[in-house]
This record gives sequence, structure tokens and C-alpha cells, in this order.
Amino acid sequence: MTRILFVCTGNICRSPTAEGVFRAKLRDLNMSHSLDSAATHSYHIGEHPDPRACNVARKRGYPIDDLIVRQIHRGDFDAFDLILAMDSGHERILRRLADDHQQDRIHMYLSKTPHGNMDVPDPYYGSIRDFEHMLDLIEEGANSWLDHLSSQ
Repeated sequence: MTRILFVCTGNICRSPTAEGVFRAKLRDLNMSHSLDSAATHSYHIGEHPDPRACNVARKRGYPIDDLIVRQIHRGDFDAFDLILAMDSGHERILRRLADDHQQDRIHMYLSKTPHGNMDVPDPYYGSIRDFEHMLDLIEEGANSWLDHLSSQ
């Protein structure tokens, strides 16, 4: 069982959405992995995901309302096999926090898609369309990562 952590700035939009999408897709595929999400910053610790992210995700069958924001900590680098950064800024922070032997666990979320190392844009200051675009990219990334993981 692969242990996967999704990371974004506040753990209120992108990373909890990715966790919810993966959780639903794993259930549909009858696969089991341990999933969690975390923030690089402490802005929203203890809160639930952004209501706009919850609404967009729920409309596509990914309930994330019950998730609780937490911040990444050093123990996560040993606790998870795969740490997926939503953008290059998160990847830099994660690489700075991780020890040398933990670097190979860190990847960009879209790295297995044709988008390569493109960022998943932060929709926080945007419109509902931005949240929907975020979810489109997260679904694409989830499909690519699950294909990759199932082939190993």
C-alpha cells in the first residue's frame, strides 16, 4: 500500500481536492492506499476546506467537507512514500525540509501527465471557473498517477 500526501499552500483548495479525488477513484478501482493532505503554511490549521472547493468537488462526486487542515511536519517525509506538490513553490519548500534520502519521494502533482511539471493553479482568489479548472487538472493528475501506481 502506497502512502500518499498531497501538499498545497493552505490545505484548503488544491491538496484536499486531490485527496478527495484520489479517495473516490481508489474506491471505484477497489484499490487501497493511505492518503492525507497538508499545508506548507499555517494559515488555516484546524479549518475545513474552502467552501468553493467543497462545492465544486461535491458536484463531481468527491466529498471533501469533512477534511481538516493541517500543516506538513518533518515526520511526514518518513510517513509517506509519495509526496505530491501542487506547484513549484511547494516543491521547493518540501525539498528544503526533506533530508537527502527523502528527496525521491517528492514530485510535482502533474508530473505524470502531458503537462509535465506544470503547476496546478491556485483558485483561491479566482472564480468558480478557476475552481473547476483546478478540479479538471486534479482529475487528470489522479488518473495518471493511479495508472503509474497500478503498473508498478
